[in-house]
Amino acid sequence: MTFALEPLDPDDDRPPYEQVARSLGAAIRTRKLAPGEKLPSHAKLTDHYGFARATIQRALRDLEDEGLVVSRKGSGVFVRNRTERPAGLRPYVEQAFTSRNVSIDFAGFSSETLHGALQEPLDKIRVGRLTPTSINIRILVPDMDVPQAAPVRRADCSDDPRLRSRMHSIMVSYARSISDAINELSHLGLVQESMVSVRVHSGTQFFKLYVINNQDAFFGYYPIRPNEVVAQGEAIEIYDLVGKDATLFHYSLNEGDSSSGAQQVEQARMWFDSVWDTIGRDFDPDGH
Repeated sequence: MTFALEPLDPDDDRPPYEQVARSLGAAIRTRKLAPGEKLPSHAKLTDHYGFARATIQRALRDLEDEGLVVSRKGSGVFVRNRTERPAGLRPYVEQAFTSRNVSIDFAGFSSETLHGALQEPLDKIRVGRLTPTSINIRILVPDMDVPQAAPVRRADCSDDPRLRSRMHSIMVSYARSISDAINELSHLGLVQESMVSVRVHSGTQFFKLYVINNQDAFFGYYPIRPNEVVAQGEAIEIYDLVGKDATLFHYSLNEGDSSSGAQQVEQARMWFDSVWDTIGRDFDPDGH
């Protein structure tokens, strides 16, 4: 093989095809396999990993479903160009936790997607399969004590404190859960240093942004959609920000210092720090 693959974890209890998919996915995300590059043949992958051909085929199908590779009949399997299809957030979050020092900055409407993406790497830390030294997570969300452009009542597009109270509870729930989980790792002695900080600002957040280990940035828009929610016991038709399934666009420093991807990461870091250090106000999800 012409590139270095991460060794498979002998204690990994996941199915073999998932282990192979993770190994190849890590090589793609770290640009050991570059966009447009052809993957080794099925025979070479079978020989390298020591698994059956069917296992390799299943792993490649999963990578294709994830948008990392494309199969071209008669030619082989190739790494997708980044512009062909956005990549998923979860594998990059998991990859970040293989580093000694983990940092994740999130700006958005709530941290629900981040909360979900953190569950697997945190589980692996608990069982000793991932061993970062430090974890630093910063969460930047809107201040629900002030009126927002959305969510608003659908009938007249006006502010409703009940909607803001509902959204506040959702934001606090996910931020507190993330903070509790990270702090628990420190209390158990599994991580030497950990910090989860939350700040609020007075503007409506129309996009979500993740900066992972200062190397990768993910950016996506929140579309406004009609919705119906229950707030303080009453069903209310609203215009809502919908972000759970929003398409995320990925940019990486690994694309090279002069690339548009590297510039996007640099600007994302600059924007986040500028808001965090100026109009961001400290917020304690536990209310202390």
